[in-house]
Amino acid sequence: MKKNYIGTWLIEEMELWDKEFIDLVAPGQIKIEKDGTGSLSFGAVECCIDCKIEKLGNQEILSFTFEGEDEGDLRSGRGWAILSEKEMNGQLFFHMGDDSGFKIRKKS
Repeated sequence: MKKNYIGTWLIEEMELWDKEFIDLVAPGQIKIEKDGTGSLSFGAVECCIDCKIEKLGNQEILSFTFEGEDEGDLRSGRGWAILSEKEMNGQLFFHMGDDSGFKIRKKS
């Protein structure tokens, strides 16, 4: 995984959920490790993620799959994000469920 993606990213905004819900249990965040694994958490969602860097035309994107729980129910899906400086904008797609855009900022 490229160094500029590795770290903890705080979820600042989501299309479907407000900040109060995002930070319901703990601050909403995406963590990315050197090996491309990590975690996604917001609201009552706690998931493991598996990330890959891909090219879409000339654009580099971070794509990922996720699997975990939401209030004890199994959840899975996929997502993508585009990096610009210390911010990423992207989209989450829950399998057979909600889709939401998001904006995350790298934790200092």
